[in-house]
Amino acid sequence: MSTATLTDRYIDAAMRTVPEKQRADLAAELRASIDDQVDARASADGDRDAAERAVLTELGDPEVLAAGYTDRPLQLIGPRYYLEWWRLLKLLLWIVTPFAAFGVALGKTLSGAELGDVIGTTVVATLGTILHLAFWTTLVFAIIERSTAGKPSGVPSPRGAAADIASAPGVFSGWTVDNLPEPRESGAGFSDMVVTIVFLIIGAGAILWDQFIGFAPAYPGLSFLDPGLWPWWITGLFVVMAIEAILQVVVFLRGRWTFGLAAVNAALNVVVAVPALVLLFEGRLLNAEFWTTVIPPDSSETVATIMAIMTGFGIAAIALWDSIDAFLKARRAR
Repeated sequence: MSTATLTDRYIDAAMRTVPEKQRADLAAELRASIDDQVDARASADGDRDAAERAVLTELGDPEVLAAGYTDRPLQLIGPRYYLEWWRLLKLLLWIVTPFAAFGVALGKTLSGAELGDVIGTTVVATLGTILHLAFWTTLVFAIIERSTAGKPSGVPSPRGAAADIASAPGVFSGWTVDNLPEPRESGAGFSDMVVTIVFLIIGAGAILWDQFIGFAPAYPGLSFLDPGLWPWWITGLFVVMAIEAILQVVVFLRGRWTFGLAAVNAALNVVVAVPALVLLFEGRLLNAEFWTTVIPPDSSETVATIMAIMTGFGIAAIALWDSIDAFLKARRAR
């Protein structure tokens, strides 16, 4: 259970977009301003928790407050709707883009297209999806902003002092302190190391189980992975998994992610993902006999194709996300 107070969560959220050199001083200044206001309110009504919530609610969205501290303009769409636009666009890109890419790849593969055609068409479709999402989302927000022109936005004018900024009203009426995120973990704790190593052990165990026992109870010994991967490909995978476990230990002992460690992690992902994708598209990663054995003959080929595409997207997505996540943790650790 988290022990962070509402003030801790508010300051953490506000300082995420503040340059590193200013972060410590501004965090201390903001905390002092909040404490002063909370003390003043609490001395009047005697309820410090209620006073804290009232003060933070009046401060409003912490990202807008941080923009005021650093004189950072929010003008891509306009201060009134910029943050809503950016949050919605990021959400749409994370949700819509992968599904669009998967759908195009699935359609091209089922139509019998060559690997190069599948990749090329998927890349073009993905870029087109990103372009359309950005354009139409921006257009909608631009129309909304202009249709409400002349109405007060409630955006505080930065005046350089914490007390002045702290007295500004909240920008968005729907924002409350309940929206404050929990402080983000560094990803370098003992539990992070243990969880990663446990998952690596489970993965290695699943591969061994697949080879010697199989996951189809009615067909003992029928493996999901191609038997031709043994021994060299699987041995290489186990070596990379061992290096990944050592990397997690190093991150734990170091106490944080660094860009160098994140680069090593990305390299390990590439070493696993690229050969796996090549083997998958060459038909040498998954066992072709698995599908013809457990699936009726009239649909086994279609199911095998769909599973191959899903496996390919899963491999690429996991490798990409794990690499990006490590670099984000390294950036936060700075």
